[in-house]
Formats: sequence, structure tokens, C-alpha cells
Amino acid sequence: MILISHRGNIDGKKPLLENTPSYIEKALKKGFDVEIDVWYHSNQWFLGHDEPQHLVKSDFLTNDKLWCHAKNLQALEQLLKLGAHCFWHQEDDYTLTSRGVIWAYPGKDLVKNSICVMPERREFKIEIECLGVCSDIIEEYRKKYGS
Repeated sequence: MILISHRGNIDGKKPLLENTPSYIEKALKKGFDVEIDVWYHSNQWFLGHDEPQHLVKSDFLTNDKLWCHAKNLQALEQLLKLGAHCFWHQEDDYTLTSRGVIWAYPGKDLVKNSICVMPERREFKIEIECLGVCSDIIEEYRKKYGS
């Protein structure tokens, strides 16, 4: 099972640290994949949930363990050109990542090639047959499912 840290969080939400490069690096070093929020603005890359905040270089984004959530159309277009693993969604039930993985909105049914997103928000039972889990408390899922 793929274990994906949501914005770098491992053991709970930390809004002041989320989407910062150093926080993401810590989650990667602990062996997790990480979902990050990516913006492209004025020919530069930024991380940040609601707005572009933290400047990063393009090579940061091509790490195979990053799941890049494009936050604007320009980011999606440029992430695809980079070959980064990326996707776009807002509140749709499902979206496909650039590598053909189904990203499921919290609480939606799962299939073998899907990512269960934030199961703790809806007291959603994870089906072990899904491909992975994305969570703010991903360490708990590592303890529960291994990997």
C-alpha cells in the first residue's frame, strides 16, 4: 500500500509547516510519498494551498515520490511538460493522475487502482485492496497497514 503524507503532515495537521520544502523533505526521508499543492506563476514554481507561497525549483517537483496537486491551470500544463506526477481536482468524485492512478474524493468508493484520501475525515473504512492512502495522520496508517 502506498502511504502518502498530505502536504508533509505525518501525525496531524500543521498549517504553518504544510507545503514547505523542508517539511516535505522530512516526510520523504521517513519513507512516505507526499501530496503537495503546486502553483506556477510568473514563470516560477511555488508551493502553497490557497496561494503561491514557497518558491521551489522545477527539479524539486520531479521526485517520483511526490504527487503534485496543480492549483492553477498553468501549473498543470507545466507539470505535464516536466513529466512530474500530477493531477488537478477540486470537488470531483474522482480524477486521474498523470500516471493513471485514480484519486478519490474523501468518502468515495475505492477500487484497486485508487487512492483513499483523508479517510479520517469521514470515518471511512479503508479497503486494503486500494492502491494507497493520503492522510494528515499517515503514520497511523503505516502502523496499521505496514509498508
